[in-house]
Amino acid sequence: MKYRFCGNSGLQLPMISLGLWHNFGYVDNYATARDIIFHAFDKGITHFDIANNYGPPPGSAEANFGRMLSEGLKNHRDEIIVTSKAGHLMWDGPYGDGGSRKYIMASINQSLKRTGLEYFDIFYSHRYCSETPLEETVQALIDIVKQGKALYVGLSKYPVDKAAEACEMMRQQNVRCLIYQDRYSMLSRKPEGAHFAMCREQGLGFIAFSPLAQGLLTNRYINGIPEGSRAARDGGFLHREDITPELVEKIKLLDAMAARRGQSLAQMAIAWLLAKPGMTSVIVGASSVGQLDNNIAAVDNIEFTIEELAEIDAILNQ
Repeated sequence: MKYRFCGNSGLQLPMISLGLWHNFGYVDNYATARDIIFHAFDKGITHFDIANNYGPPPGSAEANFGRMLSEGLKNHRDEIIVTSKAGHLMWDGPYGDGGSRKYIMASINQSLKRTGLEYFDIFYSHRYCSETPLEETVQALIDIVKQGKALYVGLSKYPVDKAAEACEMMRQQNVRCLIYQDRYSMLSRKPEGAHFAMCREQGLGFIAFSPLAQGLLTNRYINGIPEGSRAARDGGFLHREDITPELVEKIKLLDAMAARRGQSLAQMAIAWLLAKPGMTSVIVGASSVGQLDNNIAAVDNIEFTIEELAEIDAILNQ
């Protein structure tokens, strides 16, 4: 594994991080999940990204990870980075969602208890909450660091102006925001431009989630929608109607290009992200050890010619 410094800090993160958004809850096979986590660490993935509501059910990914720590990773605590977040709906009632101090403080205490950790390496505000004054959310993050419940704090999915304002508030109290996290892939390029510029100006690292666009940037949907895939299930983030003929044609062209580069489409999609200036790490998911290994191999070829980058843009913009 190769590592990069996170923004203007002294902290290094692996170029590939493992996210526990899917496949690590109580509904999933625990032995498979444990094998993936242990294999990831053996391969040099030292960063594990969780959130309070990951599961299902909410909280179960943290609880399962805590169990895995006790079964083999606990002695390596100082060799790993564990991150969690609060901001989305976690429990019913007025205090289980949003950006209030009440919710954030209660959430990190619950998350530490579920994982069995004394602190998180990074704790994020998982989303900007327009119903909460920004200074309230930011002060909770500052106090979390000063109380020793997290070493660093980060922001996820914030409007660029609010992220910059939050960074300045933290700086005034001698707590630096470390990192910004957002959805970013070949098919979702919103962070380009203003958010990348903000990260440079504020000295933040950038970490991307959903690099494969929920599996679209693989060859899985080239010949239709397989049974059991995310697009075939109800209630997910990917829907059947998202898989249009126009999108499938783009995926086919990208897949052919990846083959010419000696990569799978998934590997090329991850490599394309890692080639972006300022990119610290890419969070991948995995449902098997083999799938994880395929994603890790992306770091072996992240060089693109000017012609290749132009071809990718032409395919995506057609």
